[in-house]
Amino acid sequence: MSTTSATERKVRSALDEVSETGEFVRVASSFRNIISADHPEFKPEAGRYHLYISLACPWANGVYCLLKMKGLDDIIGVSIVHYSWQETRPDDPSDSHKGWVFRAPDDEPITALSGAKNMSCVGCIPDDINGADSIRRLYEMSNDGSKKYSVPVLWDKKNKCIVNNESLDILPMFNTAFNHLLPEGSAGRQLDMYPSALAPIMQETNEWVYQTINNGVYRCGFAKSQQAYDKAVDALFQSLDRAEDILARSRYLCGPSMTYVDLRLFMTLIRFDEVYVVYFKCNMRELSTYPNITNYMREMYQDARIQSVINMDHIKGHYFTSHVELNIYGIIPRGPNVLANMTLPHDRERLPSSS
Repeated sequence: MSTTSATERKVRSALDEVSETGEFVRVASSFRNIISADHPEFKPEAGRYHLYISLACPWANGVYCLLKMKGLDDIIGVSIVHYSWQETRPDDPSDSHKGWVFRAPDDEPITALSGAKNMSCVGCIPDDINGADSIRRLYEMSNDGSKKYSVPVLWDKKNKCIVNNESLDILPMFNTAFNHLLPEGSAGRQLDMYPSALAPIMQETNEWVYQTINNGVYRCGFAKSQQAYDKAVDALFQSLDRAEDILARSRYLCGPSMTYVDLRLFMTLIRFDEVYVVYFKCNMRELSTYPNITNYMREMYQDARIQSVINMDHIKGHYFTSHVELNIYGIIPRGPNVLANMTLPHDRERLPSSS
């Protein structure tokens, strides 16, 4: 990944992750412990860990999705932040940080940073583990030095600290580390999103998908120079064309079975026409004009486990109301209702599947 160490450059949100040439350069995650039976401290145990996510964030959304697909709901708890960023130290006029905060689903709607009102709290789950009012507070409890308070956060209730905040680490942990705690023969225990036979192609595919699509939309949206934007948007659509070509011949990106690379790509694609086309200026083409990508998305969305974690109100509410610099009035576009499109029949049965 093209990231910069948090020790080299301190940021407080994605809007700060911009180089001198105007390019968006994502800062590396700061907590990278791996839960495993061999780890001296962080062992896989039922009820020990808690996952903090946003349904709006594609990285966190993907991690939560795999938790659901594996059936880890009774093993790892979950809290879901409010989608619209707020001041994390509202009583301190000298502290300007805005970020993820907690609310209960029956709380009164909040007002966005832009002044837009009636931001519903439906779908939120408060922090009943630490009683934190923000994700920032969890990082401070863990003596964080990076000052980038991102999700997902995988928390250890035993040691009261962050274990890991990198989705690319958490996904493989959820894939296998807790399998022994799942019922023998269960679908979750048998599900493998990291099949060893596909390791080389998964690694190679994830590299270009991450660089140019997952992170590519952010490189377009947060660019602060025309040159940086042009470079990013060209790479983005070249890779979308590449994915369209692969999916014309293959059920999934790496072969006949769904892998973690598909899950990560899907979380970007489902946001694309609703958010990135408008908000991040990724408007050279809409995904609805790519027939193979569209049908691929439909098949994945029609998996009830995946569909259950997609909340377009949270997704659009976050992007269009959290970055005042990019959308000063916090107006949320009404269309184009991608989720309705996702319920239409797909044609993926024409391609071989391993399931």
